[in-house]
Amino acid sequence: MGYLVDDSRDRIDTDAVWAALREAYWAKWRSREDIETQIREAWRVIGVYDEETGAQVGFARAVSDGLGFAYLADVIVVEDHRGHGLGKRIVQAMIDDGPGAHFRWTLFTSDAHGLYEQFGFEAPDRTALVRPAPALPVHPTQAPANR
Repeated sequence: MGYLVDDSRDRIDTDAVWAALREAYWAKWRSREDIETQIREAWRVIGVYDEETGAQVGFARAVSDGLGFAYLADVIVVEDHRGHGLGKRIVQAMIDDGPGAHFRWTLFTSDAHGLYEQFGFEAPDRTALVRPAPALPVHPTQAPANR
């Protein structure tokens, strides 16, 4: 089975991305409108497509200042297409083969550390601080719950 990795925003299948991300633990709180906005406003997107059917089977997006820093987000491969090295191909295309190859990259994940370590990601050093997000309601437009 062959796959094509492409960074054309116009080719992104929003329906396919929405279907994949609504099942992902890290994106369940986002609405379809949120996902569409994030795709539209991303610095860069990567799509992976089944060469036989043309269906989109993978995705990632990045947010960046375009000069020296980028955040990698929403790296996902549709379950039926996992095990073909597509996660590696997505990260390679985004990080090493794109215009941000010399940037400082960051990401947040609770799994797949082995994938990202292959591309030089490691635990933050003394120069990094993170302000965790407050607990979110079901959707960010709702009032925060009392704590």
